[in-house]
Amino acid sequence: MNIVKRISSIALTLVMSVMLFGCVQYKTPEDFKPTAPEGCLSGLHHVEIEIQSYGTISVELDADKAPITVTNFIDLANSGFYNGLTFHRIMDGFMMQGGDPEGTGRGGSGTNIAGEFANNGYDYNDISHVRGTISMARSQDMNSASSQFFIVQSDSTFLDGDYAGFGHVTSGMDIVDQICANAPVTDDNGTVLPEDQPIITEIRVID
Repeated sequence: MNIVKRISSIALTLVMSVMLFGCVQYKTPEDFKPTAPEGCLSGLHHVEIEIQSYGTISVELDADKAPITVTNFIDLANSGFYNGLTFHRIMDGFMMQGGDPEGTGRGGSGTNIAGEFANNGYDYNDISHVRGTISMARSQDMNSASSQFFIVQSDSTFLDGDYAGFGHVTSGMDIVDQICANAPVTDDNGTVLPEDQPIITEIRVID
């Protein structure tokens, strides 16, 4: 009986917890309000992802659909966080993933953000994972996204509702196709050895 009470107490504590960092907010579906948290960006924003030896991918980010995610991504880009990082996981016909300072898929910026997708209570984000969508990578924890992102090469709408899409490539999908086709992966999970990982020279925020 005491064990049951203790488990119930722990569960209640977890449900009631709210973590804040800038505009980053974790909320339960019961108290979630589909509005942009104070301090987050709104509207459309544009960035350029320059990849060494390949060229530049232009991306339009939608802060009305994913305000927490876009604000986090732009803050990291403006700080120079992404400069010199890589795409460490590449799966031809699916996507390419990067933005991990460790280059292994296990690293991040040191800050996690709320997962802005329907199955986490964020119904206002209806961005679909079609070809060209940029989205946040995460672990099994719905609120574990940090700095890692991926660009969808082929329509992957099975990800909808479970991952936070936050924009679309406006030019440069030919570069994505080239990288995906040429990546020397070492396993079925798309792992690329450090010496072969395409390098992000810079992510420039245009507006």
